[in-house]
Amino acid sequence: MTDPADRPDTEQVIDEGLAGPTDIADPRVRFEVRRAMTWFGVALLFGLAIFLSGSLLVIFGGVVFAALIDGGARLLGKVLPIGRGLRVAIVLIAALAFMLWTIQFAGSQIAQQAAQLPTTIQGQFYKGLGWLQGHGIKVDTGDVQKLAQQAMGGIGQVTRAVGGLIGGLTTLFLIVVLGIYFAIEPDIYRRGVAWILPADRRDEFERSAQEMGRSLRRLLFGRLLGMAVEGIATWIMLQVYGVPMAFLLGLITGLLAALPNIGAPISGAIMVMVGFSGGADMGIFTIIVYALVQTIDGYVIVPIIARKTVDLPPALVLAAQLIMGVLFGILGLALADPLVAMLKVWLERTADRNQEKQENGEHLASPAAA
Repeated sequence: MTDPADRPDTEQVIDEGLAGPTDIADPRVRFEVRRAMTWFGVALLFGLAIFLSGSLLVIFGGVVFAALIDGGARLLGKVLPIGRGLRVAIVLIAALAFMLWTIQFAGSQIAQQAAQLPTTIQGQFYKGLGWLQGHGIKVDTGDVQKLAQQAMGGIGQVTRAVGGLIGGLTTLFLIVVLGIYFAIEPDIYRRGVAWILPADRRDEFERSAQEMGRSLRRLLFGRLLGMAVEGIATWIMLQVYGVPMAFLLGLITGLLAALPNIGAPISGAIMVMVGFSGGADMGIFTIIVYALVQTIDGYVIVPIIARKTVDLPPALVLAAQLIMGVLFGILGLALADPLVAMLKVWLERTADRNQEKQENGEHLASPAAA
């Protein structure tokens, strides 16, 4: 056996660079191990992101809500020369006052109309089924009735949500609280994220974050503008003609306008079915109202918004909505559009940065080559 006195101590092993029992002598094996550990770390982070995807989506919802508050505060700053904190407080108080007004003055009306809507739509559904059978189109009544009951249950859930029985209050509360914190002092959180990154990437992150915030604010402003125009215009035109549940239909149209490509067909189908419950003339009028509102939104409001913000391909947005809707439900549907917009800005900034590096590398290499 070796004499303990002849064994090198720890400091001697470190100083002389002697190999330990866990060291890998072969540099090629050491390189492969490091690469394998890198991929393992990436896979671990990816799995952690999937596991925490619900929480991450709530945090992103808070960021979106903060951008909405920040946009309102910036608009107020153009007419009120006061501090940012006061402007944020005014925006929050105005939003709270609007919610209280809606609950107090329109809540009972919405609740009554919401209770009538499923029955009206169900009656129109069966009337249309009878019309098809009367014209020789064979339809399995049992299957259709099951489908109708499921659909009416879904519509009942939507109308109850509109009437105030909103599910997922905890998630909504967390999004609102996070959004308020983010909106009050956004620089703290932005600097905190930048501090985690390497020093040479912090300036680029700041520029990218500012560009993302600007695009997100404009996108949300456009969405709110479209929601207001569609909801108010639908309500006024239906109310003037005397369509039943005009206020509720306008509210549903405005809320579903927040879901591009998906919300408009759903609100239009509900509107037309309610319209035909009052006769063929009223049904045709609701079709005209739907077409007119969607034409104004599609050919006036959306192009103006697209010129001022990120122009998103409709197919890309629809694909993102389908994926996010399957994974996260209504919250994923609502946040799919902002998420795609921010990803597009980030990819464009990354491509521009790589192009600049490539051009700078070519300029630096040309004198040496010469």
